[in-house]
Amino acid sequence: MFSSHARRAEKIRANQALLDQLDIKPVATKNASRAHDRDARSTSKRRRNERESIPSRKSARIAAASTEPIYRAEPDVKVIALRPPSSLKEERRGKGSAAESQSAALVPVQDVESIRAGWTAWVSTSLTPARDQRGTFHFEDYPDFTPNKSPEEILKEGCFGGSYYRPLRSKKLGIVIEEDWKELPVDWIAGLKVEKYLTSASYDPDVNKFKVSCGQSIEEWEAAGWIRHEYDVRGWFQWYTRFFRGRRCEDDARQVSRWKKCVGDTGRWRRLLLKKYVQMGVREVFDDGDEEGGREVSPVIHQTCHHWAFEVRQGDLDAFWAENG
Repeated sequence: MFSSHARRAEKIRANQALLDQLDIKPVATKNASRAHDRDARSTSKRRRNERESIPSRKSARIAAASTEPIYRAEPDVKVIALRPPSSLKEERRGKGSAAESQSAALVPVQDVESIRAGWTAWVSTSLTPARDQRGTFHFEDYPDFTPNKSPEEILKEGCFGGSYYRPLRSKKLGIVIEEDWKELPVDWIAGLKVEKYLTSASYDPDVNKFKVSCGQSIEEWEAAGWIRHEYDVRGWFQWYTRFFRGRRCEDDARQVSRWKKCVGDTGRWRRLLLKKYVQMGVREVFDDGDEEGGREVSPVIHQTCHHWAFEVRQGDLDAFWAENG
């Protein structure tokens, strides 16, 4: 007779044989399932840690072997400084004048020297302009250029806040231009205090004929590209002083064109000023401030036109009233 232990073992073998015949897989226990989950989570965590541990930057060697395109900026244009670095360092410490603040030249040194020489090497080739009864100047070679203020009149009546001939640093040339006012004819500046009317370091509107500020600085003109350095480093008015004295150059046509667009017969500022007279009902031209209690017709535009060698005359105003009144 079998013992109870033997019978239990026999029963287990019979049940296992039945399961094998029915192809039934044993059900995993909870402990086994939990162990599997832990293994899966551990594997996932290892993979995540491996991904996070990849460095965000590449070494130069690895980057060089990368298949990604590499974009290189165009090489900078090397400019030529006209002074040694030591002098620039001294200026950064506050030594030297404001006009000598450091900046790099955009023109080679030898060209700058030839440009500088050209400012005074010219020879007068044209006659002094004729002036008619209305005060208008006439130039034989430029009949459409008809200013009615001479450079001498502009200077003595007051212009550019007294600072037109101050020491000027050209960013393009990399040099300081000063004392070029000395090329002006002596009679043009007779009686003027140079430090107040020509070379003032600051702009003083009280120096101007109409006692107002107007226009842009020479530095702004240079930045805008209006300066032809090989001819006149200070711009239009300097060109006018030389043209009036008989110099002729390749920049003349451009400067005359600029004048016509500003104060010529159909110039912007000229017509705008005349329009102001009509809008205010003013039919007679007078110098602002000369008549007590007189109405001022746009002193700013008057001063702007004055800088461009034009002032409104009675004939101009009468013609505009007839056309637009």
